Amino acid sequence: MTPRPEAVPGGTLVLDSEGLAKAVLRDRGVTGRLALARADDLRVVTSAAALVEVMHPRINRPALEWTLSRLVVEPVTDAVARRAADLLAEAGLHGHEYAIDAMVAATALAAPGPVTVLTSGPEDLMTLCAGRATVITI
Repeated sequence: MTPRPEAVPGGTLVLDSEGLAKAVLRDRGVTGRLALARADDLRVVTSAAALVEVMHPRINRPALEWTLSRLVVEPVTDAVARRAADLLAEAGLHGHEYAIDAMVAATALAAPGPVTVLTSGPEDLMTLCAGRATVITI
């Protein structure tokens, strides 16, 4: 009998702004998913663009910094910004209303797969990712 090959863990879990905010607040659903992601050796990332929505005067800054220390903040490079613009065009969307979601989607699609995105607004991210990432509502 031939031995089964070992499963190779991998993939990426992406937090949008709300996913990051809920991680900072220690939301049970999000922290549970983060624990599972780490147990499965998934990279946990967010876009630097998401920080713009999450950082505000009332946020618990030490909790935010601790959360950020446990994940990767991907920069919004020229390539990511151009890909985000392409995703918006492909989806027939435009404007500031969709800009951060597009940057999160571009970050997700550039990550090693399989990719899962945690979001409170799944419609826009499902449209932008167009089936190339799993989108989960939190």
